[in-house]
Amino acid sequence: MTIIPAIDIIDGHCVRLSQGDYDKAKTYYRDPLDAAKQFEDWGLRRIHIVDLDGAKASQPKNLAVLERIASQTSLEPQFGGGIKSTDSLRSVFSAGASRAIGGSVAALQPEMFEEWLRLFGDERIILGADIKEGQIAVKGWLEKSAATLDDLLQRFMRLGLSQAIVTDIAVDGMLCGPDVKFYAELQKKYPSVDITVSGGISSQADLDALASAGLRSVIIGKAIYEGRITFHF
Repeated sequence: MTIIPAIDIIDGHCVRLSQGDYDKAKTYYRDPLDAAKQFEDWGLRRIHIVDLDGAKASQPKNLAVLERIASQTSLEPQFGGGIKSTDSLRSVFSAGASRAIGGSVAALQPEMFEEWLRLFGDERIILGADIKEGQIAVKGWLEKSAATLDDLLQRFMRLGLSQAIVTDIAVDGMLCGPDVKFYAELQKKYPSVDITVSGGISSQADLDALASAGLRSVIIGKAIYEGRITFHF
């Protein structure tokens, strides 16, 4: 299983939210590069960077943080938050992202997301599907769309989509454990898509359960920052 540590950014700082609530942000590192270097020291290879300021502003706001992490570590950054245009997407790749995540665009402007898959390929474009009360949340988790997760997966698989991050907002940052059954059934239903689990990871036992259920990658945030999970490869 691929372990991907998460860095969420507000005002240039590394924070974590609880259930997607911006008013419940807790700062863990004033400089996200310090967190990234710790992950690099542990032997992790990828890093998940979410520009929360960018998600609100509908354009990336923390590309300087991405650029520093990409240039000063060996980590492979995947970046999301505020990527609403092809120009913004290109700026994210220029700043050093190996992969980019399209969430709101995929739900609200699917034709643009399809064009991204054509232009950049499925190795670099990831579907970000954030689930809130059974619906896809968009615009920094502040609104809901009419599209369902099945709608998005089935539409974009036709163009070769191979990576999707599925975040359960209800448990994100709550350290209460993921819905293993939900993710297992989703991965079984869409075997050609690498379903990345995001939200609620609290312990090594959670990782073991997901791996046993056939999941191949997982994003971990607060459980690392709170010392519940450590890695020494």
